[in-house]
Amino acid sequence: MKARLPKGYSNGGAGNMQQIARQAQKMQEAMEVATEELEAKEYSATAGGNAVKVTVTGKMEVKSIEIEPEVIDPDDAEMLSDLIIAATNEALRAAATEKEDTMSSLSGGLNIPGLF
Repeated sequence: MKARLPKGYSNGGAGNMQQIARQAQKMQEAMEVATEELEAKEYSATAGGNAVKVTVTGKMEVKSIEIEPEVIDPDDAEMLSDLIIAATNEALRAAATEKEDTMSSLSGGLNIPGLF
């Protein structure tokens, strides 16, 4: 017994596959451009009332750490370490969130493993 397609559907399988392949290629090209743009961006975050400022790149690499001299207390290095960690994590979160939002908008919300 042969399966029948509902009314309005044609058996244009090869044509549809080519169209899907073209759309996928356009989406991949757009994602590559977006990735390059995101990797070129910088994200900064502060902690301790601007006592520590960390800047990271879209490649998730720390670019700079600025520390106000008044927070450098040799007797409390742990507090300074905590401020650096907090600012770094916040900057990395900002970069990751923007990348995720951008890629999600380009893919129409599709979650394609390994694509980004």
